[in-house]
Amino acid sequence: MATKTVQRVSTVTIRFAGDSGDGMQLTGDRFTTATAKMGNDLATLPDFPAEIRAPAGSLPGVSGFQLHFADHDILTPGDRPDVLVAMNPAALRTNLDDLVPGGTLVVNGDAFTRGNLKKAGYDSNPIDDDSLSGYRVFVVPITTMTVGALETSEVSSKDKQRCKNMFALGLMSWMYSRPRKPTEEWLRAKFAGKPAIAEANIAALAAGWAFGETTEVFSHVYEVAPASLPPGRYRQITGNQALSYGLIAAGQRARLPLFLGSYPITPASDILHELSRHKNFGILTFQAEDEIAGVGAALGAAFSGSLAVTTTSGPGVALKTETLGLAVSVELPLLVVNIQRGGPSTGLPTKTEQSDLLQAMFGRNGEAPLPIVAASTPSDCFEAAIEAARIAIRYRTPVMLLSDGYLATGAEPWRLPDVDALPDLAAEVRFATEPNVDGEYWPFQRDPETLARPWAVPGTPGLEHRIGGLEKADGKGNISYDPANHHRMTELRAAKVAGIARDIPPLAVDHGKGRPRVLVAGWGSTYGPIRAAVRRVRQRGMAVARVHFRHLNPLPANTGEVLRAYDRVLVPEMNLGQLRLMLRAAYLVDAQGYNRVAGLPFTTSELEEAIVAEVAAAEGSAPVAQNRNLA
Repeated sequence: MATKTVQRVSTVTIRFAGDSGDGMQLTGDRFTTATAKMGNDLATLPDFPAEIRAPAGSLPGVSGFQLHFADHDILTPGDRPDVLVAMNPAALRTNLDDLVPGGTLVVNGDAFTRGNLKKAGYDSNPIDDDSLSGYRVFVVPITTMTVGALETSEVSSKDKQRCKNMFALGLMSWMYSRPRKPTEEWLRAKFAGKPAIAEANIAALAAGWAFGETTEVFSHVYEVAPASLPPGRYRQITGNQALSYGLIAAGQRARLPLFLGSYPITPASDILHELSRHKNFGILTFQAEDEIAGVGAALGAAFSGSLAVTTTSGPGVALKTETLGLAVSVELPLLVVNIQRGGPSTGLPTKTEQSDLLQAMFGRNGEAPLPIVAASTPSDCFEAAIEAARIAIRYRTPVMLLSDGYLATGAEPWRLPDVDALPDLAAEVRFATEPNVDGEYWPFQRDPETLARPWAVPGTPGLEHRIGGLEKADGKGNISYDPANHHRMTELRAAKVAGIARDIPPLAVDHGKGRPRVLVAGWGSTYGPIRAAVRRVRQRGMAVARVHFRHLNPLPANTGEVLRAYDRVLVPEMNLGQLRLMLRAAYLVDAQGYNRVAGLPFTTSELEEAIVAEVAAAEGSAPVAQNRNLA
């Protein structure tokens, strides 16, 4: 056995990349689970092909998974990988430019055949020329060694080759001192009905580990110490999992049955899958035939007294629009979860974007306002879901909850909350049980504080009333075409949503040290990159303040006061300036944008330089930048 030097490092970013059928998402997920068990802080970025069945070995078919882990708190999945595992030429070609100079490159030499090189657009084999001279290159015959390790296995030749991702996982697990046991246990549970497949994968995993341990090709093994995190019990969680658990918790804390009516759509489908596993909590999931049926069923469930949810992405919101207007009109609690993705139309189904804010604000006919809540990290999806449910129940209104593809599929450690400390939503549930005005039931007799109308379960004696899209008379709820009544009802619905500003926390400013003249304002999944960039800018001795919006409609009551306290306001967004447009219109501040719509989250480095430029402009030492759109 070769003697290896053990080197301790504080942070590492690894990217696994290969063909869609190479199992890179599974490899990354299992490496992440092992890393979480080691106690490191971590953040992940799965990158799926946009094409469902891209040709094998082609550039559009490359699938990647990036993991950033460290012995300290981190905020992003890393700007560029330190290590790239490329399972074929296409994976190398599409990812090599991201690898840091001098970084480690592990390639599956078996895949660099003439045919695969041609598919990837290579005129010559990069392994044999000097095009990789700027990196530490390890050419490993992964496929050959995997098949050799499984020579005595009873699985088919095709299944043996499929195990090569486990060989790669074993090698990287050895290199970075990750335990194999969690993956072995998972494989035996996953393939309990096919034990031969399970044992073949476990053997490939062990072979990859043994290769790293015994070969002289690798001279170093690396260790990353556990991170110092607040005490508590942690688990690895993705945004869609956290959002699902938040919905379950909201239903339990409200003591209401939870109903999900949805149609599968990327990247929201995992919420439907997850909730369908938890019927023991009184959850009913309905996979509808289309988006319209899904939201219609959810609104019907809200009418019948359930905590009702529909999940979708931007194209699905477009189809649900008329029913969302109906939900505004009948004033019933309904959660509309939009996991944003690249658009317009079908756009980039597997890529991230945050371009649906204006759709959430204005994407309905007539004056139809609804509250908007946005999650900021994968684990924050849990809290955001509970807050959206609280607002919907308390104010009898549909609420739009915004997440995105990056948050939905990204993972990080989540400290399990104290369930008893979660908001008591049951206190907000007050079903009407008897007539409320002179022996009659008036369905639009409003609460003087919240302007919420009563919530009456169908079939309650004496509480018969109409619902529907036609305008209702104030108070009594009869159909009304009176112009003055319509104006009044429109104002009441708007005032109800605007009044939520009194019931949400003020905008909290991370002021930092010194006297900042620049404020960086963000929302949604830009939280991590913005916070990391601000941290770097402050380490360079510059003063800069930061705010992050969870509530986007209504905005916190002190928003104008905060924005006007700074000379310059920078709003980074993965769109062409939607929050910036809202802030400029509402508060007449000269907010500037940093905008990129590329299907990927911001890097810390690019935001750092954008903030530095704003600080320089505020101090008069650089030209004034105007709305840097980097689409």
